[in-house]
Amino acid sequence: MQGIYGSENMQPLSELFTLVLITHNRPTFLRRALQYYSTLPCKILVLDSSAIALEGAATVADTIDYRHLPQFGYWGIQAKLVYGVEQVTTPYMVFASDDDFLMHGGLTESVNFLEANPDYGLCHGYCLMYLTHSNYVQYYLRDKKVNEDYNAELGQDRVLDYVSQYIPPFYAVHRTSLLRDWYAAMPEGTIFQWQEIGHVYYMLARAKARILPIPYVVREVNYGRSDHNTEIMTTLALKDARSVADRERFAGFLASLPTGIKGLDEHQTAQVALQSFAALAESLTKRNALTIEPIFESYWTDPTIGPKRVFGPQQYVEMPFYNSAFFDQLTQCEFLLHSMPAGRLQLEEMEGALLKQEALQRTYSNDTPATIQTRLIEAVGLGAFNRRVMQKLAQQLLDMDEAADARILTDWVERLDSVPTFDSRQLLDTMPSGRLQNWLQARQPNDTAVRKINQHLAANEGGPQFGILLLDLDADMDKLQVTLDSLMESAFRAFKVVIFTTGDLPAVTTAQNTLHFVKVTAANYVDKLNQIARQSTSDWLLLAEAGDEFTTAGFLRASLELQDAEGCRAVAMDEIHRQENGTLVDVFRPAFNLDLLQSLPSLIARHWLIRREVLVEVGGFAREFTSALEFDLLLRLIETGGLAGLAHLAEPLLITAAPESTANEHERQTLVRHLVTRGYQAQVSAETSAGLRIEYRHAGRPKVSVIIHSQDNLEHLQRCLVSVLQRTRYQNNEVIIADNHSQSAELHTWLDSLERNGRGRIRLVKAEQRLSTSALINLAAGEAQGEYLVLLAADAEVVNANWIEALLNQAQRPEVGVVGAKLVDREGSVTGAGLILGLNGGIASPFIGEKKDASGYMRRLLVEQNYAAVSGACLMIRKEVFDALGGLDREHFDDVYADVDLCLKVADAGLLTVWTPQVQVTHPGTLPDAPQAVAALRDKWQARFAHDEAYNTNLALTGTGFALSEPAPVNWAQLLA
Repeated sequence: MQGIYGSENMQPLSELFTLVLITHNRPTFLRRALQYYSTLPCKILVLDSSAIALEGAATVADTIDYRHLPQFGYWGIQAKLVYGVEQVTTPYMVFASDDDFLMHGGLTESVNFLEANPDYGLCHGYCLMYLTHSNYVQYYLRDKKVNEDYNAELGQDRVLDYVSQYIPPFYAVHRTSLLRDWYAAMPEGTIFQWQEIGHVYYMLARAKARILPIPYVVREVNYGRSDHNTEIMTTLALKDARSVADRERFAGFLASLPTGIKGLDEHQTAQVALQSFAALAESLTKRNALTIEPIFESYWTDPTIGPKRVFGPQQYVEMPFYNSAFFDQLTQCEFLLHSMPAGRLQLEEMEGALLKQEALQRTYSNDTPATIQTRLIEAVGLGAFNRRVMQKLAQQLLDMDEAADARILTDWVERLDSVPTFDSRQLLDTMPSGRLQNWLQARQPNDTAVRKINQHLAANEGGPQFGILLLDLDADMDKLQVTLDSLMESAFRAFKVVIFTTGDLPAVTTAQNTLHFVKVTAANYVDKLNQIARQSTSDWLLLAEAGDEFTTAGFLRASLELQDAEGCRAVAMDEIHRQENGTLVDVFRPAFNLDLLQSLPSLIARHWLIRREVLVEVGGFAREFTSALEFDLLLRLIETGGLAGLAHLAEPLLITAAPESTANEHERQTLVRHLVTRGYQAQVSAETSAGLRIEYRHAGRPKVSVIIHSQDNLEHLQRCLVSVLQRTRYQNNEVIIADNHSQSAELHTWLDSLERNGRGRIRLVKAEQRLSTSALINLAAGEAQGEYLVLLAADAEVVNANWIEALLNQAQRPEVGVVGAKLVDREGSVTGAGLILGLNGGIASPFIGEKKDASGYMRRLLVEQNYAAVSGACLMIRKEVFDALGGLDREHFDDVYADVDLCLKVADAGLLTVWTPQVQVTHPGTLPDAPQAVAALRDKWQARFAHDEAYNTNLALTGTGFALSEPAPVNWAQLLA
């Protein structure tokens, strides 16, 4: 028997039913949910545990009872639900998540069913899943057709029947009294998984359940970037003793509850519970009732026709979703999904579209009504729910006497106005691209500044002249126009543009013209570049491509900074990269960084300003490396003049397409060529990060002395030494344990045993009295027999077996003084990746907390590069250099930060500090809290702290580093002084 399907009940829904809406720190989801449920004629109780209350939530509809409950928080979900159930005064209730669309009709039918069938405890229908993208929604089948009536008289039979075809009943309509009993009985602190498992057991054990053959709910897919996810399979299926004991314990609890399970003692009832757990696990494993299969997509790009649905090859017509009434309900849901966007995936995908729409709404000096209309129509195609775009296009159509089309758009705007539609500009401002765009906008000089800059340049022979060598090898006039428009929109005019195009020449020009076209082919364009460079009268040359956009402030800043730049041969500026999805990413480079250049030429070697005569002197661009023209040129500049005259200017010059994240064989080949000139027979390999990794293949295998500090730290010392002995492949080494007059007899016994049995590989250096850390390390270094020293913290553990080889790979280069390692914790997160001077007011490592295999800003967590300093937790230095610099400074940095001081002394000696991710060491990475030592460092190395050359002044000196600074104008007056 399937119960009475329907009811003659005449009581209003508001007296029978309460919808309890649960949310936590998701205001955009909550606003959308309130809008959706505002027309549901029942009581709506909102349980919001967010830190900040949602303003105006209670005024959306009279039916809403909004409760701000920050005391519960995210992990207080059980207490929050207990509280919510206690507040409900109606006989029926349902829980709803803030990303659910419980069908209004499905709720009403479920309430009516329960009202007509008092022996049933819960009722619901079938679920469809959705995933919202920028301008379309994907739908997935979640529920398979199952037995729809669980009406056995014995509770144990109902439980086993239901879990064998498990469809989660948490969001079903329930009898309030049953839910109240369950939450009153549930032990405090029950984890999410047991809450769900216990819920289905208790409800079916207490009463019958019905699944109606109706669409009931449309729920968001958990897609990895969604904001919630629980997993009950591991709880049910793990075989370890603890998990088995947990299941038995919870089964015993369930067996102790009064339910409809009859004829069994408590032990037998517990066995039923365990049997239900196994049946539930089997149902989930075999997907008896639950699935996740895409069935159709819904695109809504044209406001005049509504969503267009595209069905996949596999459909399930036995499910109750395939009727026009349900699709009309989906249309209402989709309207809210698009007009009130929420969720990481949707907003990430919208970012590029919003940015492009913002650009398409701009007007230019050469615009006509037709060109404006064309761009606005293109903007609509990117997203029909952008109210600003729709309003502008409607007005444009009115201005062009197209009243009928304008009226359609006006009606659409009115529909958008019926809900709290997003404001595209405000939404973009919350996104990385919008913040970057606003940051750039703040740097634009005003009219007064432009006038003064031009007056200053005029008084100085016009300032430096820039030649832009613009490649148009695809003959793409649209891209070319973007570049030229950006130049025309700027206030800078001291440039000449030579366009190397494979297309037809639009005009006959000469090198004397500001804009000069040169016809080229794929085979000869490099020769033409060099010919023009030799003939050019410009001071500086820049290689760019059609589609690159010049910033307003870039050339103006360069013109002022490069007036008196004698000795400067080439200058890198910052740039903005446009990703494939249209979003913007800042690429703020450090000062000239040899190892970063070699590691990431695709990010570091592009768009340099090269002094014209220098470019000509080294022979111009090389035709054999057409995919690495600038990188090869920079390497030849290094070959002829070393690192002198290679500079960086911290101002974005270009907005340009992000380089492809694929291996570039020309970059690899020219780096091999370059390394040969420096005396290496190196192996250069392309990494998955699109970077280059160099094995220098040094001929020597020098002895390495690993120095470990001992001071009553037996446990740490043992773990560290075991890691060194067991995970070190390089055998030409010795381990020196420098003991700082330890008092532990156990430690001394262990150390003496090590020295006796170490066969000369382990040596002990004992201080006769307690020394400072720096003095102790200096003492040990004096006893070291190795050509290279490794300072290794006692609370560190080496991870990779080739760690010494990887350190030596860098340290044996004559230009390198210090090499440091990547520090990680046992959970695989970064604890140290080089040190930034001035970060967070002192010294700090960037990227703290990132996953160890994360790429980091500009992929800098993946590649070798130069830092001002690295952590002494694992640091290699040539002993000759260590001795020449006087070792660690035991006078000013006796116990802390002598490692940082050592790195800065190395830099003063003209040597590089290299950080390599190829060496990973487990270490907490915590830096000493020693403000006096930091102040001493800052006083000694004021210039280094004023600007850490491994960082960029456009990046914030707070947080984990490498984040965009707050928008601030350029101090043009100071540049003019």
